[in-house]
Amino acid sequence: MKLSIDHKSAVPLHIQAETLLREMIKEPEYQAGKLLPNEVDLAKILAISRTTLRQAINKLVYEELLVRKKRLGTKVAQSKMSSKSMNWLSFTQEMQARGIPIKNYELHVSWVYPDDYIANFFDIKTEKKIMKLERLRGNADEAFVYFVSYFHPRIGLTGDEDFKKPLYEMLENEHSVVANLSKEEISARAADKLIAGKLEIDPGSPVLFRKRFVFDQGDRPMEYNLGYYKAESFIYTVESRRNS
Repeated sequence: MKLSIDHKSAVPLHIQAETLLREMIKEPEYQAGKLLPNEVDLAKILAISRTTLRQAINKLVYEELLVRKKRLGTKVAQSKMSSKSMNWLSFTQEMQARGIPIKNYELHVSWVYPDDYIANFFDIKTEKKIMKLERLRGNADEAFVYFVSYFHPRIGLTGDEDFKKPLYEMLENEHSVVANLSKEEISARAADKLIAGKLEIDPGSPVLFRKRFVFDQGDRPMEYNLGYYKAESFIYTVESRRNS
């Protein structure tokens, strides 16, 4: 495979490097476990800086296509078992489908500087403010989930939107942004003082913690969402069907 980049192209160098890497790791030898060329050598071959190359590699590491091994190098990540919900809904839509009226106990909009993790996901600089949406939600009796969402500035949110509406429906109708793919990470953790206060539980109580990475129809990141669910009031169910 020819390793080269068009330095006269209008396409940013890190995007070209990312595209090249995606094709490169499809090669049988890399799928079989061969290490990629080290960053110094590959940057020289492509005539780009290590910083530019690292930006492309970081994207693939983030997507779990590549894995870094300390003192060894970078290689293709082994495939993992995964479960994807093909018809996922916003929280409001899901609760409505179950016949559960939703109450917003708190709703806050602010503009914040993203940390390195969020900036890397959105592929933006940390100096650019983004919208942060905090919502404490539940049924008529109690609040049982606290959501924190960050949105890519590309969407064009102003903060004046009605966030009491189903989120993805509002984004599609008012900003022509269609949520197409959701990748989620689910784990258990102990509630800190902030979360405990929001959910009215004791600090250290178990909560279901969910990260959601949402992409639009062009597979571009649009939302980074954190959800903290009161363990005693919420069950997260995954349904999988085996293909014969």
